Amino acid sequence: MDQTLIDKLTRPLRSRTPVKAAREVDPLTLSTVWHGLQRICREMRRVIERTSQSYLISQLKDISVGIWDGEGHTVAIPVGLATQFVGGKFSVRYILNEYRDNVYPGDIFLANDPYNGYSCHPPDWGFFRPIFHQGKVAFWTLARAHVEDTGAAFPGAYFSDPYDIHSEGILIPGVKVVEKGKEQRDILRLIWNNVRLAEGVKIDCYAMIAATEVAHNRLTELVGRYGIKTVQNCIAVMQQRTERAVRACIQKMNDGTYYGESSTDDDGYELDVPVTVRCEATIKGDKLTIDFSKSDKQRRGFINSSYPSTYSIAVAGAILFLDPALADYHNEGTMRALDIIAPEGLVVNAKYPAPMGGAPVNVGHNIIEAVMMAMSEALPGRAAAGWGRRYGQYIYGTNPRTGGLYVMPGYHAEGGAGAVAGYDGYQGAASIGTLGEISRPNTEDVEIKYPWKVISREFRMDSSGAGKWRGGPGFHWEVVNLGGEAGMHTGAGQGETTFSHGALGGKPTPPNTCHILRNGERIQAKVHRLHQLKPGDHIVKDSGGGGGVGRPEERDPQAVWDDVYINELVTLETAREIYKVVIDPATRQIDWDQTRSLRAGATAASLLNPV
Repeated sequence: MDQTLIDKLTRPLRSRTPVKAAREVDPLTLSTVWHGLQRICREMRRVIERTSQSYLISQLKDISVGIWDGEGHTVAIPVGLATQFVGGKFSVRYILNEYRDNVYPGDIFLANDPYNGYSCHPPDWGFFRPIFHQGKVAFWTLARAHVEDTGAAFPGAYFSDPYDIHSEGILIPGVKVVEKGKEQRDILRLIWNNVRLAEGVKIDCYAMIAATEVAHNRLTELVGRYGIKTVQNCIAVMQQRTERAVRACIQKMNDGTYYGESSTDDDGYELDVPVTVRCEATIKGDKLTIDFSKSDKQRRGFINSSYPSTYSIAVAGAILFLDPALADYHNEGTMRALDIIAPEGLVVNAKYPAPMGGAPVNVGHNIIEAVMMAMSEALPGRAAAGWGRRYGQYIYGTNPRTGGLYVMPGYHAEGGAGAVAGYDGYQGAASIGTLGEISRPNTEDVEIKYPWKVISREFRMDSSGAGKWRGGPGFHWEVVNLGGEAGMHTGAGQGETTFSHGALGGKPTPPNTCHILRNGERIQAKVHRLHQLKPGDHIVKDSGGGGGVGRPEERDPQAVWDDVYINELVTLETAREIYKVVIDPATRQIDWDQTRSLRAGATAASLLNPV
């Protein structure tokens, strides 16, 4: 996406005088309208959870929803995955630009194309619905989820060596699938004919369509109760308040330019060659500019990101460093205080026909890590370490119980959240790109749905990035194939040779490793590759946890003792060598004299060799 188009889409499509906030706003009405909009989004998501059929959507909650005004300004985005919906305004404005006066009540548009429709990657299908009041579009609503298959070269769509974007499945450029309440059956038949597991994908699509119907009904009720002018006025007030609050947060930060970078292992085509995202965050007055201009050029492999995805993830990364009290109030006002720069032709704003199947979970994660690294430098009092690297896989084959194709998604093994200043990282949080919105797979459900038996799933010892505040631990995960021959593509993973950052002297995320055990042989299964699996094969994954914040030798010795004997996350050796806490294994008591001596030596060494 070139800069001229970016400028066009980040501004209103038409000249428009913003709705002026009333001098006095009834606080009860304001609160009711605002939280009503948030509730509508949550109800949309709940509808999808309860009526979809795929495991990834119904159980893991790979879902996003939102509400925008008639011109694509962000109104309500309380739940979802940042890459799927924060930049939803780009898709709304794309549809408005394509259809102009050909948008009617009862229309629903479907988009999954990163280039034409501004989706994040082909597996994420978004249904957009205009909501009218007195003949004019008053709102747009979105329901987006990750479908089981897109008709890509291999099932699951995370194939890491595509020829181009067309290898990643059917591309839907924001087309009408429902017009004036009537399904466009020929278009839908064409779409479903080009995906595997078509019946399941169809059910999931209707679940998302149903969610937009719920939003239509609820918004109509809200406007009917308060009137369109009052609702628009409340939205304008909240956007203005949010913008003032965000600018006030930025104003308190020290002016300057701060740097962060993050690399993924490779692009899936040129193997074992890292690809790097570089971020400069510039604070000037009440404005924050996040610039990715020094990032690597786009790659032939599948990891590239579109500008709307980069924009979405960068905004989410910046929000992490704002006042937590604003968490429930972000909208277009937040985005007015932020500029996101990503020149075309880079891995963060790739040109057609570069593939983008892995954008959200590869470079997408690197984008947010780079932003976090830069912002941690700007705000050391709120420093945050990187999370355990995404270590997913998609396994596909024939299920002997049904005789049909199955696609088993990942999220089983990646490590927990990184630490933040003052707090250890959350245990079990899945994937920084989702900021904890994705749920972990349930072991029993996995064994019921797929021909795989879970042998082990437990926290891994010594897998947290060490620090004064340590990261959440990684996992040890082992499963055995009870079915026939299968394939495993590891495009949804990274972190075997590149690692996310620690902060303020904390250690980075430890490495991930994966092996296939077959007839006594141990075969390394690296990321961004396709691996063939045999009946009886075991897959063993050991993932690294989140990064640490602060020097490990400054960690409370009692917290180290707890991690050794209560939490069982740290070995005695790591306690001594990394945290400089000596524990007598016979008595289980801290040897305070030796601990003080080790820590004094570590402090002296750090003064001589500062980080």
